[in-house]
Amino acid sequence: MSKKHWEDKTLKPTLDKYPERDEVKLDERERLNTPEDISNNKPEFPGEAPYTRGIHPTGYRGKLWTMRQYAGFGTAKETNERFRYLLEEGQNGLSVAFDLPTQIGYDSDDEMALGEVGKVGVAIDSIEDMELLLDKIPLGSVSTSMTINAPASILLAMYIAAGKNQGVAEGKLRGTVQNDILKEYIARGTYIFPPKQSMRLTTDVFEYCTKHVPKWNTISVSGYHIREAGCTAEQELAFTIANGITYAQAAVEKGLDIDDFAPRMTFFFNGHNDFLYEIAKFRAARQIWAKIIAERFGAKNEKSIMMRFHTQTGGSTLTAQQPHNNVVRTSIQALSAVLGGTQSLHTNALDEALGLPSEKAARVALRTQQIIAEEAGIPNTIDPLAGSYTIENMTQELVAKAESLIGDIDSKGGMLSCIEEGWVQSQIMDSAYKYQKEVESGERIIVGVNEYLEEEKTEPEEITRVEDKSIKDQIRRLRNLREKRGDVSQYLDILEQKASVDNENLMPSIINAVSAKVTIGEVCNSLRKVWGEYRPKEIL
Repeated sequence: MSKKHWEDKTLKPTLDKYPERDEVKLDERERLNTPEDISNNKPEFPGEAPYTRGIHPTGYRGKLWTMRQYAGFGTAKETNERFRYLLEEGQNGLSVAFDLPTQIGYDSDDEMALGEVGKVGVAIDSIEDMELLLDKIPLGSVSTSMTINAPASILLAMYIAAGKNQGVAEGKLRGTVQNDILKEYIARGTYIFPPKQSMRLTTDVFEYCTKHVPKWNTISVSGYHIREAGCTAEQELAFTIANGITYAQAAVEKGLDIDDFAPRMTFFFNGHNDFLYEIAKFRAARQIWAKIIAERFGAKNEKSIMMRFHTQTGGSTLTAQQPHNNVVRTSIQALSAVLGGTQSLHTNALDEALGLPSEKAARVALRTQQIIAEEAGIPNTIDPLAGSYTIENMTQELVAKAESLIGDIDSKGGMLSCIEEGWVQSQIMDSAYKYQKEVESGERIIVGVNEYLEEEKTEPEEITRVEDKSIKDQIRRLRNLREKRGDVSQYLDILEQKASVDNENLMPSIINAVSAKVTIGEVCNSLRKVWGEYRPKEIL
């Protein structure tokens, strides 16, 4: 029997009597998949190109994903306490959230930082803060991810200097610096410098780490924030991979060999609500990247073409209404990431739509991962949904849609041109607007928001709040540092001189500066003097 025969003889009479729900038509996909919908029936295996089924031959049977809970608030001391608590509870990697002033290169006592210090992450002004943040955490054995972009080179320099002071050589440090400035122009807005100079800092990190910090992942190309801004799954894939292409091309043009730096390129995706489609998205991402790196860049090293990625569950899907529902959302999203073969995972806390996660909520979020890992049996089978007509069809569909979008970007002059013209931003805005209209009209149901409402507002028992005293202490310590450290102008003069020429890698100068207790704001202000600040094109 063919699918057409089933549609005509079995399905149609039922639909005539009982039409399908309106909401199932929103995503315009096949109601049923059969072998007819799969164009490629050749067997694929884990650990073999194009890595659709995962980059490791043993999947999670050999090693589970890294449970890397994102944390950071207030001062370095407060965040250090949260890190040590999470490590004691079974987390096996750190993930640092920085406050807004740190993200855009201002010290905590700068007038531009007023009201934002320590609010959405930890305030890091100097190497003294970095050392407090990492106090009693062995950098030789713990992997650290830092979600930082415009001043990524500076925070990495502080981490290297802090490791040295702990007695850990830079060659032994393990971790990731996000270092993805392009998505800041697209979706988040925490940029500082114009694109050309920002790309220089990014590739300086590539070059320096390739030579001196070989275990460090030099970039985490982020689709997460693009998805949070409202794009679709296929746009998340296409725009993220197109950004990855741009970084790889910039590094090659700098004179780096693709096989020297590509193995340390990583990616960062969103785990969203559409369970099956998200699983297919992760499988499609590996397939697309493997093809691009092999064919477009001529990579020979198999590690160059293996896409490694971190996943965070969807922050934009969390609701302030009925916040305990967020535990269920996060569980479904985490499952999609695991079934899709992620290398590391952060699960959002149930109270994040209301404020900074409480210790209790952070623990439940971590336990979600641990239950999937230890109780569900899912890690014991490699890529268990492979062969599903639906999953394979969705994977093919996402590959085709994303490759078509990447082709559009290429035809428009590449990602930098598309960003500068506002084309990417407009695509995301259109998708976000469409989605919001569906929610507001009730076409798309969000439980607790536009359906299954409760009159009485419920809140978690506790919300973490940053105390004013903590912020005052941070500013006081910063001012004491400036008084005691001595004259640091020579370090800034050298940095400005080297920034004014194109062929100098700035990482050694930045490491020397932060080791001498130059602050993040002072480094960024020196670079602002030479390069100026980016002003985006107005998009209507």
